[in-house]
Amino acid sequence: MTACAIKISELHKYFGKLEVLKGIDFEVAMGEVVCVVGPSGSGKSTLLRCVNRLEEPTSGTILIEGDDITDPDADVDRLRTRIGMVFQQFNLFPHLTVLGNVTIAQRKVLKRSEKESVEVARQVLDRVGVLDKIDEYPIRLSGGQQQRVAIARSLAMDPDMMLFDEPTSALDPELIGEVLDVMRKLAEDGMTMMVVTHEMSFAQEVADRVVFMDGGVVVEEGPPAEVLSNPKAERTRRFLRMVLEK
Repeated sequence: MTACAIKISELHKYFGKLEVLKGIDFEVAMGEVVCVVGPSGSGKSTLLRCVNRLEEPTSGTILIEGDDITDPDADVDRLRTRIGMVFQQFNLFPHLTVLGNVTIAQRKVLKRSEKESVEVARQVLDRVGVLDKIDEYPIRLSGGQQQRVAIARSLAMDPDMMLFDEPTSALDPELIGEVLDVMRKLAEDGMTMMVVTHEMSFAQEVADRVVFMDGGVVVEEGPPAEVLSNPKAERTRRFLRMVLEK
């Protein structure tokens, strides 16, 4: 039986009186790639942010490799070291070089030596194809290069899983492919990934499972060939028609 990386049970999230997540239940197995798709405002990003407690769930539980990150006594900082997160915006430190961006958390959080953190930085920057930019500042990089540095920064922390919150939405169309290529390689290497995305072709090609959300609930989930090519729910069919017509 495949070990469970993320187990979400009866997850609710309110912002004031607005219920954004209405009892979400699903799991992500170790080594699985799950793409979460759906219209804007459906709760996808809130769900992702609840997984590592960037948003506080109102109720429900989230287990990270069996440990309850929603427990009031949970060591959230320790559990977060297992979870890499890549955002829509790159969130790089503008005053630090690429090397500085990729080594700072290694030294401060993992307490690695400068020598070890630099070695790891060089490895992950090479892995995402921007080692040649190691001494540049973010302002000198394209959006695609900045997002690949952000991915490298997360990989440098040796996470067990990666969360991606619409990682290509801030990129020009011609730069999207280079970021998706890096994500494809991560999937091929067996990285557990939960990806909120509007890139249906990526979900079709790379995901083991697609989860379609709307109105704060999971409408349907299953293999990409089922959910994206032969959806059961009328709401899913309507969404896909709108996406494909764009």
